[in-house]
Amino acid sequence: MSTTDLPDALVGVLTGIQRLIRRRLRQGMTGPPLRGAQVELLRLVGANPGIGVSAAAKELFLAGNSVSTLVNQLTAAGLLRREIGHDDRRSARLLLTPEAEARLRAWEERRAALVRERVERLSEEDRVALAAALPALRRLAEGLQEEAEMI
Repeated sequence: MSTTDLPDALVGVLTGIQRLIRRRLRQGMTGPPLRGAQVELLRLVGANPGIGVSAAAKELFLAGNSVSTLVNQLTAAGLLRREIGHDDRRSARLLLTPEAEARLRAWEERRAALVRERVERLSEEDRVALAAALPALRRLAEGLQEEAEMI
């Protein structure tokens, strides 16, 4: 494969893998289905309890009003709660509800099991190739992150 074809092939494969994982995991999940941006916000709040809306918007590269809409949706669904900020009573700190924590934990456990099972079915040669590609993929992700933060 030429280096000019690599970016499109890489994006196609990564997008396809992500889509297939989401589809497989949606089967058998309880509760209303969540959109990708909703899950991203829940995962961000889970990793950063108490994060504010503006900080979440910056981290997710979304407009503040878009994140506010997501917060309202997830709060109404009982998955997110807002607390008044400690320093500024006009600000809100975002926290997961126990239901959201359980749902994310179940999703992550099922995702890990699914991917682990599929990776174990690959040949040793393919597993070694995937492991060897991880550092380059991390550097690619870091470069994309750094570039996005400059915008």
